[in-house]
Amino acid sequence: MNRLADEASPYLRQHADNPVDWYPWGPDSFAAARERDCPILLSIGYSACHWCHVMAHESFESPEIAADMNRRFVCVKVDREERPDVDAIYMEATQAMTGHGGWPMTVFMTPDAQPFHCGTYYPPSSRGGRPGFPQLCAAISEAWENRRDDIVEQATKLTEHLQRVPSLISDGSGPSVSVLGQAETGLIEAHDHMWGGFGGAPKFPQSMSIDFLLRQHRRTGSTEALNAAVRSLDAMAAGGIYDHLGGGFSRYSVDEKWLVPHFEKMLYDNALLIRAYLHAWQLTGDGTHLDVVGQTIDYVLSELQHPDGGWYSAEDADSEGHEGKFYVWTPAELVEALGAQDAATLGQWYGVTEGGNFEGSNILFRPIGSFGRPPEIDALRVRLFDARRARVRPGLDDKVLTEWNALMLASLAEAAAATGRSDWRHAAIANAEFLLANLRRADGRWLRSFQSGVGARHLAYAQDHASIVDAFTRLYELTGSKRWLDEAVSVADALVRLFWSEDQGAFFTTGSDAEALLTRPLDLQDNATPSAQSATVIALLRLAPLADRADLAALAERVLVALGNVAAEHPLAFANLLIGVELAAAGIDEVVICGDRADLVEAAQQCFAPTAVLSWGDRLEGPLWEGRTDGNAYVCRNFTCGLPATTVDELVEQLGGRATEQHG
Repeated sequence: MNRLADEASPYLRQHADNPVDWYPWGPDSFAAARERDCPILLSIGYSACHWCHVMAHESFESPEIAADMNRRFVCVKVDREERPDVDAIYMEATQAMTGHGGWPMTVFMTPDAQPFHCGTYYPPSSRGGRPGFPQLCAAISEAWENRRDDIVEQATKLTEHLQRVPSLISDGSGPSVSVLGQAETGLIEAHDHMWGGFGGAPKFPQSMSIDFLLRQHRRTGSTEALNAAVRSLDAMAAGGIYDHLGGGFSRYSVDEKWLVPHFEKMLYDNALLIRAYLHAWQLTGDGTHLDVVGQTIDYVLSELQHPDGGWYSAEDADSEGHEGKFYVWTPAELVEALGAQDAATLGQWYGVTEGGNFEGSNILFRPIGSFGRPPEIDALRVRLFDARRARVRPGLDDKVLTEWNALMLASLAEAAAATGRSDWRHAAIANAEFLLANLRRADGRWLRSFQSGVGARHLAYAQDHASIVDAFTRLYELTGSKRWLDEAVSVADALVRLFWSEDQGAFFTTGSDAEALLTRPLDLQDNATPSAQSATVIALLRLAPLADRADLAALAERVLVALGNVAAEHPLAFANLLIGVELAAAGIDEVVICGDRADLVEAAQQCFAPTAVLSWGDRLEGPLWEGRTDGNAYVCRNFTCGLPATTVDELVEQLGGRATEQHG
C-alpha cells in the first residue's frame, strides 16, 4: 500500500494498490528525494486517459518493474485535472525536450523539482522506436550516479527555459473588429469542408472555434462562417463521436469522419458543445441542434450527477478492460436486444454491418445532415438504450472540479433561459448551491476539487474563478436574482486580488497565496478548455456593465491589448479570446427589463444576442437602472440608448435577432 489511498482524486486512488511506492505531489516527496539523494520520477495522467491505464497495467502493476522504480527513484503521481499548474509546467518541459506532449507524462527531475528528462508513454520493453520503461529507468539512474554534472546542466537549462516570462508586447491599443474578420478567414482556410471540423485526424470538437464562427455570422451575415460552423456541428452529431443512444460526446475522433471516437466522455467537452449547438439552434431554428442540446444535457444530468447537485468529471473510454465495449454493437447483439425485424430496421438506420466498423463491432452513426429521427426509429433507439443499461458502464471519475462545473453551469443556465425549461433552471441553481456549499472555504477561498467522503482540496486557479464569475453572471441573467450577481462580483474581486499581474497585464494560473512551484504559470492559449486569459476577459467584460464595475472591464481590455492581435493570426489557439475581442471591439448591449414583464424577459432570453447582457428581476442600484420605468425594456449600445420597448416585437427588433420557438 502506498500513500494514495486517502487522496481526493479517483485517478490517484486507482494507483493506491500499485506496488509502486507512490507519493502524492507535496513536500514529503521532495524531502524523501533529498534524503535519499535520488531523482524524482513524476507520472502525470488522468482518469479517462486510455494510455495512462495501459502504462499502469504494463509497468506500475508489475512487481518487478515497481521494485526497480522504488529502488532508483522517489515516485510521484499527479492528476492533471486536479493540478493543472503542475501539469502545465512539466508539459512545457516535455514539449521543449521532445517536440510533443501528451499523457501519460513521464518526467525525471532533481529533488528540487527541476526536470532533466521528459517523455510520455513507455512500453514495458522496447518497441516501435520507444525504449522499454525498465531500460529507461536504468539509464536515468546510471546517469544520475555517474554523470551527475551532465544532468544538472540539462536540468538548469530546461529550468531557465521554463522560467522565462512570456513577453506580452503590444502597441498599446486594443484589437479592432478587423481582427475578427482576419480570424474568420484563418478558420475557414483550416475548415474541412467535406467532414467538418478543422484540420485532419485526430479531430477534436473545437467548440470555441465553432461558436466564434456562429457569432461572426450573427454580427456580419457571413454565410461562410455559418456554413463551416453548421457543417461541423452536423458532422459531429451524425458521427460516432456522438452517443446516439445516451447523448453526449466523446473526447475526440481518431479519424477525419468523426466515426471512431476515443470513447472517454469529459464534462468540459459536453459543456462547451452544448453552447455551440444551442447557439446554432437560436440562429437557424434547426430543431436537430436543439435535440443534441437536450440529449447532451440529459446525459450530464443522469450519468454525471452528484446527488447534491454537482457534476462528476468524466467517464472512461474502457469498460471490462476493452475500449469502447459499452458503446459498440454486433448484429447478433441487436437481435438479442430488439428481435430480428426491429434489429434489422435500427441496424440499417445506424449503419450496422456484419463486418463492423470498429474491431469487428459497430459504432452507431448516421450520414451527415441526417441526425433527426422518425418516431419509429426513436422508439427503437430508446429500447436499445434501455438494453444497454444492463452492460457494465465505463469507469466514472467522480471528483467534482470547480472549473468544469462552472462551464456546465453557464451552458445550462443559458439553455434554460433560451428554452424556458424549468427543470434545467432548477438543476442550474442546485449546482450553484453545491459549489458554494462544497468548493468555497469558510474564509471565502475557492477550492479546485471535491470528492464525497474526502471533501474539497487544492486552491482554485484563475480558470476556476473566471468560470464561476461567468456562470454566476449567467445564472443572474436566468433568474433575475441579485444574489447571483453579488456572488459573481465577490468571485471577480478575488480573481483580481489573487491572480492579476500588473507587470504582465495578464492573470497568472496560480494565486498569490499558492504553493511556490518551479515557475508561476501564465496560461495564454485556449486548449480543450478556455485559457485563464480568455475566460477572465469574457467573464469580466460581461459582468462589468451589470455590476457598474468599469474597473473590471479595464483589466479585461488590458489582456486584449496584449493578446488580441495575436489571436487573429492563430485563431484555433485563441478562439475563445476572439469572443472577448468581439465584446470589447463591437461593444456590449445592455438590456434592462423593469417590472413584471415576463414576455419581454422571455423574448430577450430566447434571442441569440451574443454581445448583450440582461438585467431584470431584482431592482439594482446604480446607473443601469436609474430612471427606468416599470413595464418597459431598455436597450443601450455604445453609450446610446434606444426608445423604451413596450412590446416583444420592438425589443426583438432592437436586439437585431429573432425569438426562437418556445420548447418545453
